[in-house]
Amino acid sequence: MSADATPVRSQGRPAKPIPSANSVRSAKPASGEISKPSRLKTPKPRPKNGDTAFDPEAFLAKAGVGKQVLHLKKNETAYAQGDAADAIFYVQTGRLRVTVTSANGKEATLALVGGGEFVGEDCMVLSHPLRLATATAMTDCALLKISKAEMVRILHQEHALSDVFVSFLLTRNARVQADLVDQLFNSSEKRLARILLLLAQFGKESKPETVVPKISQEVLAEMIGTTRSRVSFFMNRFRKLGFIEYNGEIRIHNSLLNIFLQE
Repeated sequence: MSADATPVRSQGRPAKPIPSANSVRSAKPASGEISKPSRLKTPKPRPKNGDTAFDPEAFLAKAGVGKQVLHLKKNETAYAQGDAADAIFYVQTGRLRVTVTSANGKEATLALVGGGEFVGEDCMVLSHPLRLATATAMTDCALLKISKAEMVRILHQEHALSDVFVSFLLTRNARVQADLVDQLFNSSEKRLARILLLLAQFGKESKPETVVPKISQEVLAEMIGTTRSRVSFFMNRFRKLGFIEYNGEIRIHNSLLNIFLQE
């Protein structure tokens, strides 16, 4: 006997043909058969992107309506402080540095953004019409520029992309908190080691990049809140200890993690 024919109550009345929540609560389903959940609700159609099921990776890989692929050379900007905040960017390849400049011209680095991350996401959560920071390419980059309107539409329509975006926001938030703790409690030597490890992507699921993009000691000093001479001193020390190698480019070894084991 199917679940549709299961009586609702044992009162001698004919079984109701339409399944309801009461049928699930029956004390003794007929013939010991378990009602199938699929009969209690109509499955929602899977979201489609063209003729196939929606794929976030495919959406973020190519241009389309409201999307444009940009190729930046080193030192070119994706957007500048004061530009209209009307789009979000997805980094396909390369690395960017996000900075903010004060009224007197002092510059501070807020974040380093690599492949598989979003940048300019503040346009999605802030009502401010202008960019509050500048995103500059540290290497040659490929970016997918998505208009704010298109990103809002697709986030509401496609839960798979919403999951990807929320995961990114949570990871970025955790990184900001870790940066704050690092500035408050760690020595400048440990802050430098942490930045180098982050540049090499240690701790991520992907394979670490032992060779990090070329970055000046001035930028490193700015990021950790110290002087260039201190950065030079620590870099030389790391090299003598065998933690890093650098000759135009920086090669990071796993042993750099030992800095965090020292008191």
